Amino acid sequence: MNCTMNRSFVFRVILIAALLIQPQWALAADFDGSQLAVWWSVPFVGVLLSIALLPLLAAQFWHHHYGKVAAFWALAFLLPFAFFYGTTAAATGLVHALVAEYIPFVILLTALFTVAGGIHIRGNLHGGPGLNTAILAIGAVLASFMGTTGASMLLIRPLIRANDNRQHKAHVVVFFIFVVSNVGGSLTPLGDPPLFLGFLKGVDFFWTVKHIFPETLFMLGSLLAIFYALDWWYYHHKEEVQKFDPTPDTGRIGFDGKVNFLLLVAIMGFVLLSGAWKSPVGFEVMGTPVALPSLVRDVALVLITLASLKLTAARVHEANQFSWAPMLEVAKLFAGIFLTIIPVIAMLKAGVNGPFGAVVALVTRPDGSPDPAMYFWATGALSSFLDNAPTYLVFFNTAGGDPAVLMTTLAPTLAAISAGAVFMGANTYIGNAPNMMVKAVAEDRGVKMPSFFGYMAWSGAVLLPLFAVVTVIWFR
Repeated sequence: MNCTMNRSFVFRVILIAALLIQPQWALAADFDGSQLAVWWSVPFVGVLLSIALLPLLAAQFWHHHYGKVAAFWALAFLLPFAFFYGTTAAATGLVHALVAEYIPFVILLTALFTVAGGIHIRGNLHGGPGLNTAILAIGAVLASFMGTTGASMLLIRPLIRANDNRQHKAHVVVFFIFVVSNVGGSLTPLGDPPLFLGFLKGVDFFWTVKHIFPETLFMLGSLLAIFYALDWWYYHHKEEVQKFDPTPDTGRIGFDGKVNFLLLVAIMGFVLLSGAWKSPVGFEVMGTPVALPSLVRDVALVLITLASLKLTAARVHEANQFSWAPMLEVAKLFAGIFLTIIPVIAMLKAGVNGPFGAVVALVTRPDGSPDPAMYFWATGALSSFLDNAPTYLVFFNTAGGDPAVLMTTLAPTLAAISAGAVFMGANTYIGNAPNMMVKAVAEDRGVKMPSFFGYMAWSGAVLLPLFAVVTVIWFR
């Protein structure tokens, strides 16, 4: 993952765009998904299977070439699509995915990753059941205010450092992903991208905290209780805690890089501003609208990222063992995901008339009314493997798309969509971007994390029974 490889990856993306672009641009970024066959989802499935299987079957190859694998699957969609539907349609789809979704996504993640990575919690915490559970609980609270990515990047390093003298610690990171990287972000639009998209569509800022607080409290309380019991068992297991602690005691707990707390507040402010500020000013890039508030937000986030790098002392990054490797891994893999997901989202948007019409039909009762339980599971199941933000929008629109109606008459349906998108992002490593970032940071720090399917075994055993209880109590 050296600079040459990174530049090469960027140049490939630009080259693909240049090959596809024609003088006559289409004015619409979307295309009719009802005209697509199911096999157009093969490149997306290929990305998922590559992420799941290649680290197990060809670890060395994957470690050195995962960016090339993601680029291969992106080309496996783009080139055939350009051949069958024309370079104009392919180019507009590519530009829409990059300009409207991927670039803002990467800019926000990079800002949060950089700023949180510039805060070092000084001193040696001693990881045990009580302290670990407390850190997870604090992270859950922070996640709804500084985002799941911000909270995850702030706390994952000190949590790993606190447990670096323990034999078993992968379960600590797994539950951290459950609690901090997902469920904790379910109460405000700042917490998770799907809720922010709902806010942009007109859902009140405090609507989610009013309507899914009991479900969130149940999930967090249950997860923290299960984690405490499991961590207690591991902690008291024979020879669990090593006599030698790699992190020596250095005095009182404190913070270095405090200026980054102000930069975190600035990030939250600009993200919130971009949703609240309505401006008619904007421009189009091949049919993809770019609003002035979004442009201001992205430019501000880039400047905040640069400011953090400039203002943070080198010793703070060294103490945090700050590395760009986790961010580069997420950026490259999600580039492949965002591009190959284009036809999948289009087919879902086609509703009952599209190839996935059976999925959309499942969420409607025989009398035509929405079924909250099915919305919860359908949104959640797709959010486990697709990007949860566009999945939220698909089912938001399937339920009518009118925020005034969804917040009142159809409040149980909107609550089910919101909870499904946020909660079930924890089901897989790719369900939510912080999941993979936390995994990459943990592995970079020497934690042997479960494989793709190994992680799903954890989520299946712990999360699915809790989701079943949530369904019976709140969404039946």
